[in-house]
Amino acid sequence: MKRLITAATAISLLAAGFASQAQAQTRWDLATGYGDGVHHTINIVQFADEVRAATDGELDITVHSGASLFPQGEIHRAVRTGQAQAGELLMANLGNANPIFEIDNIPFLASDWDSSERLWEVTRPAVEDHLASEGMRLLFAVPWPPQGFYTRESIADIDDLRGMRMRSYSPMTTELAVQFQAAPTTVQEPEIPQAFSTGMINAMVTSPATGVSSQAWDFVDHYTDVQAWIPKNMVFVNERSFSRLSEEHQAAVLELAAQAEARGWEMGIQETEDATNRLREEGMTVSEPTAELRSALEDIGEEMATQWAEDAGEAGQELLQTYFGE
Repeated sequence: MKRLITAATAISLLAAGFASQAQAQTRWDLATGYGDGVHHTINIVQFADEVRAATDGELDITVHSGASLFPQGEIHRAVRTGQAQAGELLMANLGNANPIFEIDNIPFLASDWDSSERLWEVTRPAVEDHLASEGMRLLFAVPWPPQGFYTRESIADIDDLRGMRMRSYSPMTTELAVQFQAAPTTVQEPEIPQAFSTGMINAMVTSPATGVSSQAWDFVDHYTDVQAWIPKNMVFVNERSFSRLSEEHQAAVLELAAQAEARGWEMGIQETEDATNRLREEGMTVSEPTAELRSALEDIGEEMATQWAEDAGEAGQELLQTYFGE
């Protein structure tokens, strides 16, 4: 009998030990709509690995890429409601909730790396405040390469885009297609090949990185490198999930998030060169915009900036004034 009690006690202690270990480990699901080969996802996976190492495995972040956990359009709500602890989105996808999220989609407002970084410095506090109001916390934001046009024929002027079935991925790109007198069609990144093959779209404005990940050379022949704007993805976390971490782990997550942001910007710059070269290697014609096309796009950009400022109200106008140093 004594041996049975001793054995039972040992089993109980062992079970308690396993339970204690299970309770000590916190698991986060991080949902993203982008594939494994995109520099954003590569950066996020590295961030998750670094968090796991820094916390001795006590915080384990599983990255669910390619919309495998939630469709891209549902990630914001999933994180807000706690169905996923963290997520990644193109910031402009939330433009209908707050115009601040689509400021980096205004054509030619910030189309080089220095101005894009300056724009982010100015707008980041407003983005953080909005997320906080919804019970979420910004971790980091990383840019895409500058945006250009993918078409089957070369384009010399804005009129060449009229009537095209153009992919849109945000409220601002939908408005841009309307300005071109094209037909905007919402297509998320993983769906691009199917959308082209079925004729849903026959043109798109996006980055060279997305052109490579979607193998755009299978569907179009021309990439016009207008470098119209530099959009960003942001990674954010449910505040309640974050607050449950120890102070030590919170500090580690924030420090590694800052490193991921700095690394991600460098990756975006390098990806611009690498992906553009890849488009050439795959046989696509990569060209600079004509003076006529660029002038027309700049005019549209001014109109869209004016409309954005009206929609954003006084707060948005103050942000633009700060950005321009007025």
